[in-house]
Amino acid sequence: MALTTDFPGINPVIRAAEHKQDYARYRIVPARHPGRLVGTIFAGLIIAAILYSTFTNPRWGWNVFAEWFFSEPVLAGLGRTLLLTVLATVSGSVLGTALALARVSRSPLLSGLSWGYVWLLRSIPLIVLLLILNNLGYLYETIRIGVPFTNALLFEYPTVQLLTPFAAAFLGLTLNQSAFFSEIVRGGILSVDQGQFEAAAALGLPRRRQVFRIVMPQAMRSILPTGFNEIIGLAKSTSMVYVLALPELFYTVQVIYRRNLEVIPLLMVATAWYLVIMTVLSIAQHYIERYFSRGAVRNPVPLPFQALLAQFRRPAPAPVAAASPAAQQSGFRDAPLMRTGGTVRIHGISKSFGSLKVLDTIDLTLPAGSVTAILGPSGSGKSTLLRAINHLERVDSGFISVDGDLVGYRQNGETLYELKEKDILKRRADIGMVFQSFNLFPHLTVLENLIEAPMQVRGIDREQAIRLAGELLARVGLSDKIHAYPRQLSGGQQQRVAIARALALKPKVLLFDEPTSALDPELVGEVLDVIKELARTGTTLVIVTHEVGFAREVADTVVFMDGGHILEAGPPARIFSQADHPRTREFLAKVL
Repeated sequence: MALTTDFPGINPVIRAAEHKQDYARYRIVPARHPGRLVGTIFAGLIIAAILYSTFTNPRWGWNVFAEWFFSEPVLAGLGRTLLLTVLATVSGSVLGTALALARVSRSPLLSGLSWGYVWLLRSIPLIVLLLILNNLGYLYETIRIGVPFTNALLFEYPTVQLLTPFAAAFLGLTLNQSAFFSEIVRGGILSVDQGQFEAAAALGLPRRRQVFRIVMPQAMRSILPTGFNEIIGLAKSTSMVYVLALPELFYTVQVIYRRNLEVIPLLMVATAWYLVIMTVLSIAQHYIERYFSRGAVRNPVPLPFQALLAQFRRPAPAPVAAASPAAQQSGFRDAPLMRTGGTVRIHGISKSFGSLKVLDTIDLTLPAGSVTAILGPSGSGKSTLLRAINHLERVDSGFISVDGDLVGYRQNGETLYELKEKDILKRRADIGMVFQSFNLFPHLTVLENLIEAPMQVRGIDREQAIRLAGELLARVGLSDKIHAYPRQLSGGQQQRVAIARALALKPKVLLFDEPTSALDPELVGEVLDVIKELARTGTTLVIVTHEVGFAREVADTVVFMDGGHILEAGPPARIFSQADHPRTREFLAKVL
C-alpha cells in the first residue's frame, strides 16, 4: 500500500511549482568565516597599537614635526628633490630608451657599445659615481669641445665651474637611471609578440613608425610597473646627493636636527614628504598603466575621475557613414577599391635554416589575377615560400619579382643592388599578407588598425582613410565593430578585420598564411566566404591552406610541396583526381 499526500482536484505539477516558490520566504544565513574574523581582529589590534604608541609617546615630538613640516628650508629642499627627480627621470628615460633601441639594433658595434655602457654604470654604486663626478675637475681641468684630431676648438670651460654640485647630482642620477631603465625598456620590447613586428613590416610601415606606434605602446605594459619602481627608487636616491653638500630634502633635515638635536621629529618630516611623493607617483602609475592597457581587457573597469580626464583627451574619430546596402550585400564583386593583380615570378629560390634546407630551387609563375592554393604536409616549406614572396624571409639564392620588379633588389643593367629596409617596406605595400594568428595590433581599435598603413605608407589623408575603412568593413560585414578592440572580437571577426587591413593598401598580390587554422570549425566558413569573394576581384591571391575542399572550389592552380620542393602544380581538377606524383596521391588520400 502506498502512502500519498495527494488531494483531489489539485494538479501535482502546479503544486510542485508552488512548493518551489516557497523558498522566497526563507531567511538566509550567510556562511561564517571564523578564521577571517580572527585575522581581521588581529590586524585591527596591531594597527590600533601602532597608532596609539605613535601619537601618545611624547618623544615622537609631533609639535616639532608640525613646526618644521612647512618651514621654508624644508620646502626649499623638497623643491630641489622634486626638480632632481623630474629632470633625472626625463633625461634618464630618454637616454635609457635610446640605449635599449641601440642594444636591439642590428649593428654589432652599436649594440656592444650600449651593452658596455649598461654594464659599467650598473656596476658603479651611485654614491661612488656622484663622488667621481664631483671630483672630475681633478682629472680634467677644463672641458673642451672641438673638431677631433685637429686644433680647432669650439668650446672650453673650467670643469669645476661647469660641474656644480647640482649639475653633478643631475648627471650622476641620469647616468645611473638610464643604465637600469634601458634594460627595463629592452625587456618590454622583447615581450612584444614577434607577429606584431612582422605585421607592421608586412604593411610597409616605416621603421620609426613601427617602433613608436606599434611596438613601444605594447611594450609599455611591461615597462611601466618596473619603470615606475625605478622612478620611485630615484626619488629616494636623491638623498644620496648629500655627499655633494647639496641641500635637497634629506640634507636640509640633517642640517636642522644637528642644530636643534630633534632627530626623530625631523626624520619624520622627511619621511612624510617622501610618502607624499610616492603616493602621487603611485596614483600616476595607476592611470598611465590603464591608458596603455587599452585593448588588453574586454570590459575595463572605469577609473576614478575618468569622466573628468576624458574631457582633456583627443576626441574619438567621427562615426563612419554606413556603406550602401549594395556594398554590404555584394562583398567585393563590384568593389572599385581593388587593384589589378600582379604577376608573381619565382626564380630558383632556396632557403636554409642552419643545416635544414627549407626551400630547394623553387621555380613558379603565378599569372596576374590568379588564385593559387599551396598544399603540403607541415614542414614542407609552404609558409616560408609565402613569406619569401614579400621578403619577410630573405632567401639565400634566387629572386622573386612582381610585375617585373624584383622584391628586395634594384636592377641596373646586369647588376642587382640590394635595397635598404625603407625601400623594401615601400615595395612590400603592394604585397599584402594575412597571417595565421591575425596579428592585429591589440592596442588599436579596428578603425585604427585599418587606417594606419594607408595614411603612413600611401600618404592619403585621414578622412579618406576612414571612408576606405568603412567601405571595407561593410564588405566583410563588420561595420558595427569599427570602434571595438581586437580582443572584443571573435576569431572569425579578427581574421576578417585582418583581411580588410591588408586590402586597405590596395595591394597587387594578397598572401594568406593558413588563414583558418587558428579558428574554431564553426568560424572557418565566414572567413572562407570572404576569400571566395576576393577570388573574383582580379587580385592575385596566394593561399597556404589545409582546406582541400576550399582549394578545389576557388583555386585556379594547386601547388603541392614536400621537403622544400614543388612536386606538382596544375589545375585542381587534375591534381585532385589524377595527380602525377605518388607523394601527392598519398597526401590527398589521407585528407580527402
